[in-house]
Amino acid sequence: MDWAPIILTFKLALVTTVILLLLSIPLSYWLSISKSRFKPVIETLVSMPLVLPPTVLGFYFLLAFSPGNSFGVWLNEWLGLKLVFSFTGLVLASVIYSLPFMVHPIQSGLESLSTTLSEAAYVMGKTKSQTLFQVLLPNIKPSILTGIVLAFAHTVGEFGVVLMIGGNIPGQTKVASIAIYDEVEAMNYGAANFYSIVLLVITFSILLTVYLVNGGYLKRFWK
Repeated sequence: MDWAPIILTFKLALVTTVILLLLSIPLSYWLSISKSRFKPVIETLVSMPLVLPPTVLGFYFLLAFSPGNSFGVWLNEWLGLKLVFSFTGLVLASVIYSLPFMVHPIQSGLESLSTTLSEAAYVMGKTKSQTLFQVLLPNIKPSILTGIVLAFAHTVGEFGVVLMIGGNIPGQTKVASIAIYDEVEAMNYGAANFYSIVLLVITFSILLTVYLVNGGYLKRFWK
């Protein structure tokens, strides 16, 4: 059995989750405290992947990054980026597609905190960045963990976006969801069942761990 699609899937999910965490913390913080007139627009853009069919996003990514498009040509010639049918393209598409799954839990966690925490930190002379990383984030660890797991699991299950932007290149863009589709098309149900069971077991284990940690069950068990 070929393990390459499974390995590539979790490599994509790991890279995407790390990038999303770095991007989502400052973005979520800004959304939680901002009173800008542009806040609803930004929130709408962040949330659009939740309602748009993945093939719609994949189609426009394909048009934008295509070598036949002026923007795609500029990326290739000036930055050396080939985003269509490449792992880099998969990462970029996955970051955009899974963004709300990381931003929303962290934003909700920050908004649930009392403003007295920030005010007390400012009185003690801490800057906004120090307040965020030393005071606020340590108090929303369950929200951060939820965002990490949701983004990771959502990336693992992607199909439409990765198929449109990445195609089906073995070892480069052929992730597990595409491998399952290929095996079903070829009526090779044994291989499709193998890939499906691996994804099912791993994602179930990850989600179960989050619920156990956030619910405090592990602490009670070890006591």
